[in-house]
Amino acid sequence: MVIRVFIASSSGSVAVKKRQQAIVGFLEANRISFEEVDITMLEDQRLWMYQNIPEQKRPEKGNPLPPQIFSGDDYCGDYEDFFQSKETNTVFSFLRLPPVKVQTHSSWSFN
Repeated sequence: MVIRVFIASSSGSVAVKKRQQAIVGFLEANRISFEEVDITMLEDQRLWMYQNIPEQKRPEKGNPLPPQIFSGDDYCGDYEDFFQSKETNTVFSFLRLPPVKVQTHSSWSFN
């Protein structure tokens, strides 16, 4: 599955920009492959994002703000959900990715 982060490149909100940067920076730092989708440039993608965010995650008024994260067509969550998964060390399951296998000393070969 491709991780897609829906962003707004021309957002006037400093909070939105910081949240987008935090997610993108984390994914890049952890070498997690993802695709940025700029909803300010791609009208069809903006509409798709709005239509695929679950009802309970939509604000009472207005549209959901970026960043929004999807794994393929599956909704993962927004910045708050992402932040919570970072705090609980569950980012890979949040993103619906298999856990990373950590290589241990016993499996290293010293030839």
